[in-house]
Amino acid sequence: MYPLVRELAAVGAPVRVPVTVTCRVLKLARQPYYRWLAAPITDAELAEAYRANALHDAHTDDQEFGYRLLVDEAADAGQPMAARTAWAICSANGWWSAFGKPRRGKSKKAGPPVHDDLLATVDEHGVTRHAFTANAPNTVWLTDISEHKTGEGKLYLCAVKDVHSNRIVGYSIDSRMKSRLAVTALSNAVAMRRAAGEIVAGCIVHSDRGSQFRSRKYVRAIGRHQMVGSMGRVGACGDNAAMESFFALLQKNVLDRQTWTTRQQLRVAIVTWIERTYHRRRRQAALGRLTPIEYEMIAPTQAAQAA
Repeated sequence: MYPLVRELAAVGAPVRVPVTVTCRVLKLARQPYYRWLAAPITDAELAEAYRANALHDAHTDDQEFGYRLLVDEAADAGQPMAARTAWAICSANGWWSAFGKPRRGKSKKAGPPVHDDLLATVDEHGVTRHAFTANAPNTVWLTDISEHKTGEGKLYLCAVKDVHSNRIVGYSIDSRMKSRLAVTALSNAVAMRRAAGEIVAGCIVHSDRGSQFRSRKYVRAIGRHQMVGSMGRVGACGDNAAMESFFALLQKNVLDRQTWTTRQQLRVAIVTWIERTYHRRRRQAALGRLTPIEYEMIAPTQAAQAA
């Protein structure tokens, strides 16, 4: 009502109405009106604007987050607030979790890809296929996220696989499926390869269209390491089948073998299976009945002999 009172009392108004008359008709107190006139934007409104901006940035990065998780992200950005305050701001702006209930009959559409699909080829029949092959290490990496249940809640694993040797060159495990999970897995993979004196610049990193891989943090990480992003289609598990096969092995050999009470218990089991069994004991037909570690040790020698 205050802007209306100001408009009616303006000097250039067609019919100028005194503030006293307008406030009496609208049953408004004049003192709060004059306080508003001196400072139209209050400190509380300014604080709410900064909070809304922090919540919006967090929601843009990870659209699966509900308001409870957005509170933590906003606090990390320097805007702490109560959960109820975050709910009120998110509700007013329609910033809902992608996993929430559909509202007004509208379902959330899949987000647009931030990278082209660089592994896709179309055969003579017009069918799109993916060739998961690489002639050298650090040429094509695949990445994806899987979730696993424990007695304490879900545990999320993001793994990065080198197509050349099928080795898991990096991974990250966390209790939350945030963009940081994918960024950490990629950073660990890059650090491991660089520690061995290898170059990762120009490597293609292929993923699905999950919001973690479309987030600004992940896109910036790919650019920072001078790598090339690639992204498959929506709902096409075959576009990342080589990575799905690894998770299927993990499911059969670790997750389905017992009930996991704590996240830490499952975390140790996953790391142990990857490092001890998958990398060093599980021989693969595609690698000439060698393990990923053996294949990476032998392949450079064979290439040198052929040269």
